[in-house]
Amino acid sequence: MEARHGAVGKVWIMDRGMASAENLAWLRQTGRRYILGTPKSELRKWAPALAEKTHWREIRAGIEVKLCAAPEGDAETFILCRSRDRGEKEKAMHDRFSRRIEQALAKLQARIAKSKKRLNRDAINRQIGRLLQRNQRAAARFAIELKHADNPAGCMLEVAVHERFDHWAALSEGTYLLRSNVTDWSDEKLWKAYIQLTQAEAAFRIQKDQLAIRPIWHQRADRVQAHILVCFLAFVLWKTLELWQARAGLGNSPRTLLEELARIQAHDVILPTHTHGEIRLRCVTQPDAAQTARSPRDRATETHPAAADCRR
Repeated sequence: MEARHGAVGKVWIMDRGMASAENLAWLRQTGRRYILGTPKSELRKWAPALAEKTHWREIRAGIEVKLCAAPEGDAETFILCRSRDRGEKEKAMHDRFSRRIEQALAKLQARIAKSKKRLNRDAINRQIGRLLQRNQRAAARFAIELKHADNPAGCMLEVAVHERFDHWAALSEGTYLLRSNVTDWSDEKLWKAYIQLTQAEAAFRIQKDQLAIRPIWHQRADRVQAHILVCFLAFVLWKTLELWQARAGLGNSPRTLLEELARIQAHDVILPTHTHGEIRLRCVTQPDAAQTARSPRDRATETHPAAADCRR
């Protein structure tokens, strides 16, 4: 990367999947600047700062950040970030996995209570293990103990909920932690730089979903490069359309725009005759209100004839 684009002024940005201790040590030893996402477990060290309601700053609708000094006192900056949409998503996931575990454990308790013969405790423990494995997001919420009992099944299942799990979930849902050795940027600039990773990830999703460019297995290097070029040009056109929409005040969803325009169609109706050959009629769909919508900029020029003449 540096051989191609240079090293001066560059900032390395990595998500928590790449922000290993080895990579962090390498970045520090070589004097490179970085912004890293930290593992989710690191958030627990910042529980007091998360609980404090002060010093949070809203930098975008639904996004809050808080600058924190490094605990070790070194030249690093930590940024706590809190997203309302992400919090709602994580809460929904916790609730869904919790309900699955609760329902499965309730059925297992009922089966044990109704059993008329001694059950295999090892098999039950394996069943519980598989249940928690499938629902790891909420597994730590439950304290599960299979005890000996004086009943036909020979055991009983006790289930309790860890209140501290619910407390921590309510505090940490939607939050993530960034760390950086860039000390001359604001919290908003650091967050915007890091969030570019999501834009890069979105580019890959657009290739597969929106542009419907499926993987094609090539056998020659020149065809591979040609395919990459076609994908890149398609993405450039897609982003150009998105930016044009934003500037025109028509939103920022090229897919919606293309779906609107796709309904404008032209069809040729051919009527064969005995005396005059074929009569060809062209039928064109009339644009509806959404398709004929003009941008605020175009509407503004209607009140300024001179400006409209210049555009023509």
